[in-house]
Amino acid sequence: MSDIIVKNANSNPRRSIAKAISWRILGSIDTAVLGYLFTGSFKIAGSIASTEILTKVVLYYFHERAWAHSRFGLKKINLAADAK
Repeated sequence: MSDIIVKNANSNPRRSIAKAISWRILGSIDTAVLGYLFTGSFKIAGSIASTEILTKVVLYYFHERAWAHSRFGLKKINLAADAK
């Protein structure tokens, strides 16, 4: 039997970086708004949002790359059955 694991052809490091950055922009806007609502200070809200941008982009990138190498949830295709 020859089984192969089908991975997403679009899963590459450049795509992971772009996804991480775009997600962080959205997340940082959310953090800034919540920071302002909780503190009433644009300065504190901006400090919180700007600090977490870099750390969360890096964390998300490594998280995305780990999932790109994981087989969890991927379909197995039996080549012998498909050849018939």
